[in-house]
Amino acid sequence: MAERTRRVTTVRVVRTERLTPHLIRVVLGGEELAGLPVGGCTDHYVKLIFPRPQVRYPEPFDLAAVHRDLPREQWPRLRSYTVRAFDPMARELIIDFVYHGEHGLAGPWAAAARPGDVIRFLGPGGGYAPDPAADWHLLAGDESALPAIAAALERLPADAVARVFVEVADPAEEQKLPAGPDVEIVWLHRNAEPVGAALVAAVTALDFPPGDVHAFVHGEADAVRRLRRLLRIDRAVPADRLSISGYWRRGVDDEGWRAAKADWNRDAEAEESAALGAAPTSS
Repeated sequence: MAERTRRVTTVRVVRTERLTPHLIRVVLGGEELAGLPVGGCTDHYVKLIFPRPQVRYPEPFDLAAVHRDLPREQWPRLRSYTVRAFDPMARELIIDFVYHGEHGLAGPWAAAARPGDVIRFLGPGGGYAPDPAADWHLLAGDESALPAIAAALERLPADAVARVFVEVADPAEEQKLPAGPDVEIVWLHRNAEPVGAALVAAVTALDFPPGDVHAFVHGEADAVRRLRRLLRIDRAVPADRLSISGYWRRGVDDEGWRAAKADWNRDAEAEESAALGAAPTSS
């Protein structure tokens, strides 16, 4: 079960860094980060709160009051982002943003962010950390999953066996990742292919190492759905050894994907239940 909190935290931009042509790192800081419950999971995420232009919100900011007193079209927009790292002593939270130009919301904000800029977020939530007792680990995803994959790699024991697949646009989007002697990292370059095609092909072709696998597979929803079918049905990976979810979906904004995600999960569970001869895990 993922852990969540509705805590609203106000922070300021400390610094930014362009990691690759399409990846921007933003370091957030502030006194309200004291005691932030980050550290138990490697897929911690927060929901960044982006105000609507020309809308005045109550101060101190109260999201419950906003939802109660303002029409829905004036509610701030939320965007979910994985925490790449958190330094509780320095009170600094790191978030990496994929930037594809001026369309969208969070990417352009990150590109324009300057020290001192204020932003708020809800959270954190999270539900996965690599099991040190597993015989081997599978980590797979696109750019949206890369911060959680990197955080998981930092958490693995030194002697861990892992197979890691990361799909990015092209070689310029690769970055240095921590890797022990038995960790194999494969960068998959999308080029002109659809998002997720290279990732699905690579994981499908993987010769699974023997033993108990603990898997983390996240990214574009349609690709993740194919990988979920592969792992749960074809490879018979138990549900409790698999953290898998669509972080986003092509052609759908964050609000639209949140609205559709419950149905997506139910459909996937029904498919698995029919194939495995078991009752669905949720209604």
